[in-house]
Amino acid sequence: MKILAIGLLMALTIATIALGQSPEVRCRTIAEREYPNDPQMQKFIFNQQMSAYCYMTVVTDKEVKQIALREYPEDFSMQKFTYDQQLAAKHYMATVTDSQVKQIALREYPNDYLMQKFTYDQQLSAKQYMAAMPDSAAKQQAIREYPHDYLMQKFTYDQARRGR
Repeated sequence: MKILAIGLLMALTIATIALGQSPEVRCRTIAEREYPNDPQMQKFIFNQQMSAYCYMTVVTDKEVKQIALREYPEDFSMQKFTYDQQLAAKHYMATVTDSQVKQIALREYPNDYLMQKFTYDQQLSAKQYMAAMPDSAAKQQAIREYPHDYLMQKFTYDQARRGR
């Protein structure tokens, strides 16, 4: 127990020191960690990380920024990538038209726009598929079993049609 406490204290100390470092030092540390024996790649990664750090200091959507920071607290390039992906998905979700399917996506992933978009697209496709299928006992059973999940309706319907 004492060893675990000491280990946690050391990890917390290292994290605190790392967070207190300048962006340049943090970027250099990332570059050296990724390419310990390649100065040319270290320079490339350093520049990439610094560029991403500068980008992240001026982004405007604070909610999306928090998602990126939470997912990648120690990698500016991945923060930038995540920010851009999440922001695009947030804008997409603001334009979707099927409110039932949107509610499924929001319920399943309230804090992740990228997963909302993925879920929305999958659920909408499954809803359209189920709407195109002829009315049958298998279709009614699938709808009864999963009234709020079109993907599971489709799966259940397809399994019943295959006789499983």
